[in-house]
Amino acid sequence: MWWLQVYAFYDEVVFEPGNEIRLMPVAGDMPEAIIADDVKGIDADSSPLRFRACFTTPMSQAMLTETYRLYEVPEPTIGPGWFDCYDAQAIGEALEAGEALAFLSEHLPHYGMDRVVAVFPDGRAFAWHQINECGKAFYDGRDLPAGCPQPPERSN
Repeated sequence: MWWLQVYAFYDEVVFEPGNEIRLMPVAGDMPEAIIADDVKGIDADSSPLRFRACFTTPMSQAMLTETYRLYEVPEPTIGPGWFDCYDAQAIGEALEAGEALAFLSEHLPHYGMDRVVAVFPDGRAFAWHQINECGKAFYDGRDLPAGCPQPPERSN
């Protein structure tokens, strides 16, 4: 069972036109592809939270903050140990210290889920899926915060 949870459900993600690393512009609601090199990613159909990616970008933090939306409460999710380019604890510590900056990549088709990208000053960058405030309220059965989109119908 452990092997199934840690290894079996993950697939390598292919990043090609139509599935690039994207960020949400400050002015606009359509994510834009950014320059991303040496992208490695994993995902699984079993949960929208299993996505992780590692890459580099030549785009500076200064340029990114002028062009793309910052993500207010980034919480890197723990990935499988064998995907060793991604270290949620180190990313989280760098975000907390202000060394790395987090950006909204895009709102995912799964209700209440976002893709988040963290970029370090040296161009290292990481992406993960994170439940947002609308998703947290919806899945906990609470009233939705103001501004949340209409959730899907609940199935019994």
